[in-house]
Amino acid sequence: MQQEEIWDADTAQRYDTPGTGMFAPETLGPAVDRLAGLAGEGAALEFAIGTGRVAVPLAERGVPVTGIELSVPMVERLRTKADEATIPVVIGDMTTTVAPSGYSLVYLVYNTISNLLTQTEQVECFRNAARHLVPGGRFVIELWVPELRKLPPGQEATVWQSEPGYIGLDTYDVLRQQVVSHHFRFDGTRQALLFRSPHRYIWPAELDLMAQLAGFELEARHADWVGAPFTAESRSHVSVYRIPPVR
Repeated sequence: MQQEEIWDADTAQRYDTPGTGMFAPETLGPAVDRLAGLAGEGAALEFAIGTGRVAVPLAERGVPVTGIELSVPMVERLRTKADEATIPVVIGDMTTTVAPSGYSLVYLVYNTISNLLTQTEQVECFRNAARHLVPGGRFVIELWVPELRKLPPGQEATVWQSEPGYIGLDTYDVLRQQVVSHHFRFDGTRQALLFRSPHRYIWPAELDLMAQLAGFELEARHADWVGAPFTAESRSHVSVYRIPPVR
């Protein structure tokens, strides 16, 4: 299934959950705070801007935000919150699509770089970020850590979240470094709603090498947006890469 098919109108409508989930203040607030601080007085570019979960509150903080987004239905959803003059969006793939350059910050949140299913595409994503940044500019990635330690020999699936009305299940192809996320949502009936998305998982060390190939240096890595230390037990990380300033 192509990414354009996955992020369709139905998905765009279900994506927004105001006040809960990814939109909960305790989840969204620290991300916006950190990104606003990293942008400083400059402008920001969001790869895969989606429905504007992060871009809208970041723009409300006074940071000029532009987006690149592959899914037209996601952008149409964004347009119910902010017009083109407030948050311009270029339709296209985050590996090749070019927006006006000169940003102090490019960011890619909530595991979205893993939507690119080959190593080559992921490296090109870094290179595309680099071409948009001014010297000293930063590229921020939020990404989960592959949970392969949960897989005993011969097992290909792991449940990563289970709560009333929802089960999140990942199936791994460790040979190709691929994973498919299965999201089951259900109520009191016998039926369940299933949403699936394919990903290519990336280890932090591999991500750092991709950054180096594009001319970045790792500036910081934390376990979350508020700056908790990244350890062997961390399930995700926020990594900040920087284009060296001109000396």
